[in-house]
Amino acid sequence: MKKFEHELILCIVNDGFADTVMDAAKGAGARGGTILKGHGTANKEAEKFFGIAIQPEKEMVMILVPSSIKEDVLHAIYKAGGLNTPGQGIAFALPVDNVVGISKPVPHDEK
Repeated sequence: MKKFEHELILCIVNDGFADTVMDAAKGAGARGGTILKGHGTANKEAEKFFGIAIQPEKEMVMILVPSSIKEDVLHAIYKAGGLNTPGQGIAFALPVDNVVGISKPVPHDEK
């Protein structure tokens, strides 16, 4: 199985909670992300299954991270904006095969 150097974390939260998620991700080592506005849909069975009311306006946070910190970032996101919080977020990660256009972090002693 191929080892991937990067993962894309996607987190979907209720409108207004993307900054909470991004702050938690940065606290766990992420360098930044992209926030997109969206509109969620669900049926009544999904609302009953998850035990939550579906809020139609959503924000999606996309964060590209080194695979080595993926678990830490996902855990931080879950604590800050997961289903048991007002953000009612879900998050998942996908492996990323090739990445261009980002620089490696500069160690603090070289700044």
